[in-house]
Amino acid sequence: MEETRKEGIREFLRVLIISLFIVLPVRWFIAQPFIVDGDSMEPNLQNGDYLIIDELSYRFHEPERGDIIVFRYPLNPKDHFIKRIIGLPGETVRIEKSSIIIGKDKEGARMVLHEAYIPESFKTVPDMTVILEDGEYFVLGDNRSRSSDSRTWGVLPRDNMTGRAWVRLWPIMHAGRVQISE
Repeated sequence: MEETRKEGIREFLRVLIISLFIVLPVRWFIAQPFIVDGDSMEPNLQNGDYLIIDELSYRFHEPERGDIIVFRYPLNPKDHFIKRIIGLPGETVRIEKSSIIIGKDKEGARMVLHEAYIPESFKTVPDMTVILEDGEYFVLGDNRSRSSDSRTWGVLPRDNMTGRAWVRLWPIMHAGRVQISE
């Protein structure tokens, strides 16, 4: 009886150690859970949505315009925010009469950002111009009137990014890959 109990404990410890060797690296380097807190990403993400954040892909390619990302808030790195990338390093982001105009000083090229992911009734204010340096991003919440973002606290350093929103697990009726669109 005592030998059976010892064997059971050894088997339990073996399974626990193997599980830790598998789960911990995944959690630390590949993906992690994130719960949306607040309404700054409505209508696309809701308060309480349970997401899986992809932490791996940005090790192989740079973040792209339209990506929904989780990051450490620049003014208090203990807090995590979720927003959409609007401006990329080296670009000039201009908000003018609720339109977002993206420019590259070197090329002189400019484009008006078409944001199909937000209702036309959402207005982006105030008018402003931000020039992004290397490693700097301009991020906005989709619900512009309810978002603390680059318009308020400035540019987002690349080093603050945790990863991009990848999969929504909850609520079940909206489960699936988080849609990224420009």
